[in-house]
Amino acid sequence: MARERVVRMDGPVLVFGGPYGNLEATRAVLDEARRRGIPPGRIVCTGDIVAYCADAQGTVAAVRDAGIWAVMGNCEESLAANAEDCGCGYAEGSACDRLASEWYAHAHRTLDVESRQWMGALPRRLTIEIGGRRLAVIHGGTQLINRFVFASTPEPVKRLELAGLAEDGVIAGHSGIPFTEMVAGKLWHNAGAIGMPANDGTPRVWFSLLIPMPEGLRIEHRALAYDHRAAAAKMRAAGLPAGYADALETGRWPSVDVLPPAEIAATGNPIEPGAVLWPNPNGHDVDVRWPAELPAASRARPLDRAKFRDPAITAKGERRATVALAALQTLWFNTGTLCNITCNHCYIESSPRNDRLAYLTLAEMRTYLDEIARDRITTEEIGFTGGEPFMNPDLLPMLEECLERGFRTLVLTNAMRPMQRLKAPLLDLQRRLGDNLTVRVSLDHYTPELHEEERGPDTWQPTVDGFAWLAQNGFTVAVAGRMMWGESETSARQGFAQFFREHGIAIDADDPAALVLFPEMDAAADVPEITDDCWDLLGVSRKSPMCATSRMVVKRKGAAAPAIVACTLLPYDPQFELGATLAAAAGAVPLNHPHCAKFCVLGGGSCSRA
Repeated sequence: MARERVVRMDGPVLVFGGPYGNLEATRAVLDEARRRGIPPGRIVCTGDIVAYCADAQGTVAAVRDAGIWAVMGNCEESLAANAEDCGCGYAEGSACDRLASEWYAHAHRTLDVESRQWMGALPRRLTIEIGGRRLAVIHGGTQLINRFVFASTPEPVKRLELAGLAEDGVIAGHSGIPFTEMVAGKLWHNAGAIGMPANDGTPRVWFSLLIPMPEGLRIEHRALAYDHRAAAAKMRAAGLPAGYADALETGRWPSVDVLPPAEIAATGNPIEPGAVLWPNPNGHDVDVRWPAELPAASRARPLDRAKFRDPAITAKGERRATVALAALQTLWFNTGTLCNITCNHCYIESSPRNDRLAYLTLAEMRTYLDEIARDRITTEEIGFTGGEPFMNPDLLPMLEECLERGFRTLVLTNAMRPMQRLKAPLLDLQRRLGDNLTVRVSLDHYTPELHEEERGPDTWQPTVDGFAWLAQNGFTVAVAGRMMWGESETSARQGFAQFFREHGIAIDADDPAALVLFPEMDAAADVPEITDDCWDLLGVSRKSPMCATSRMVVKRKGAAAPAIVACTLLPYDPQFELGATLAAAAGAVPLNHPHCAKFCVLGGGSCSRA
């Protein structure tokens, strides 16, 4: 394998990302370099030369003919390969995904063969040496070309990206919003994009200057004004999505699907140019970060005490939304709240000492399966949750009973010791009846640090070991993660995808049934109440909440018999206890709890597979 070329740069370097087919902005940044006396050999582009804007062919020609350094972005990769989509990493069906199909088709139509061949020959990575330091120029992440990394991306995620990097840091693009940060002694620098504003409410675009100085490397973030109206007019004339043309003028993106909460909260807040100094290695240790204050997500207000008091009427006097049971597709059994670990934010406060929900028995479960059979209820799936279900001594017989009766069966687990001590009987069950069995492992995050931040020390490796054992032995596996660290769903799915690849586990991270990412809940935080009018206003189906298609059987400590509650999230609230039989529990459920709004209606969360 040929050694990677290192390009030495002995003066100020101009860095920009994302020309995006915006010829006016591309010419403006190249003019800026000439005005500053920066030659082409010290100009670096981090890729995505073609994307949202109208001048795909002209922008490629401008970058190519300028003789500057450029690395391949996901758009170059896709267009050079005649791929079906841009490979941007957008979640399927999201607003960004739908809009991308339009501009990508335009780029396909207008690019010639020579331009595609040039894009396909671009390096995926370039190493530059400046001020005595070596920096890897990449497009998205160090391993994944379309990885989204933002200022608010959790530090453990950035450390994972930088792990094993021989260089002193990276210059990256893709995410479109500029920032500079030191992570574990290495630099992460994003110059921003010049083809689209930074979602800050101004039409300005961004580039950066890296200036070697005796005391260290000065990194300046610079805003650039250009003829954005002309670029927007070209987009409209070409019939491209109006949202992106409008964004050139308003400075606000047409969709924030890819953004984490902190960056969403900063929408429309103008970014101010600034600079940081990365001191020489023998200099004193300082924090290198720009902006100096990271954008903070809006802090949750405390819940208005007038809300969620009356099951029929909201605090504003409006009729509260209710959800009818459309069909009992999934019947959940809570096997008991005892668990081998104590998580910081367990949805139902499971722990080694919480036995508020007692162990359910095989005989008790069988009563409900018999009712399904007798009344010909069209239940397709049986789910088992806890606590840790594998601590229940009847779990394996219960799984076997459900599978023998032909139900799709889902069991949730942390895959630690309680499950692993049952490997032999589990393998036997998998061999005989495993076609309809799915084991969903709770892996809160794809980094050890954040998983253990939630689940406690020494919980990562046992879970990963148990998960890998399941996958290696032919079990159908899924993962449940949490959205509690300020990442966007797109970024979280990318991180899990990389984890699955590294561990050789065949899970599609973009499949919401295979990787379930639960929205976070805080019953003490304010959230809108859901009224009858909200369904149409939000564009949400009345059949989307869990209580439209599922119920859960629980057995309270000291109770003579189990009871049925509306969903998996509310096992203790007496207003959601619906009766002792499935027939009695078939009534409508008033959405009279913050979880109903935050998790189900607004968050789109569901514990079932579909």
